[in-house]
Amino acid sequence: MRVSREEYRQMVELEMRKVYSEKVIDHALNPRNVGVLSDFSGYATVTGPCGDTMDTWLRVSDGIITEATFMTDGCGTTIAAGSMVTEMVKDKPVSAALKMSQQDILSALDGLPEESQHCALLAANTLREAIKDYYEYGRESWKRAYKKARK
Repeated sequence: MRVSREEYRQMVELEMRKVYSEKVIDHALNPRNVGVLSDFSGYATVTGPCGDTMDTWLRVSDGIITEATFMTDGCGTTIAAGSMVTEMVKDKPVSAALKMSQQDILSALDGLPEESQHCALLAANTLREAIKDYYEYGRESWKRAYKKARK
């Protein structure tokens, strides 16, 4: 018996619902804030212990994160974590976003299975590194270009 693409998608979604919350499924299938942010204030790329890599871009104005985007080569739960963290930090002070933890992301997603919890850690670590980049170069982005040129 052959199934249509739509029937297959529905079967996959049914299986996902046995393991993941509606929020995880929604953010995995409909990720927010995906893409490269030009004219950014902070940027980071981090590779997690599973080999997934996440990039995060931040735009900051007057100490407030006005825009956050991400890209990843990871699985659905990594996509969901990246999507959720970018939603969580928008319109937040940088100092508040710096305190965001793996647990905060897990709670916002209504949890992840134990074997997928490292995806939330990757999102939190990448955000933290992007904020560090903002603090180091955000106000003087020419320093980032100078540092790259010296390598």
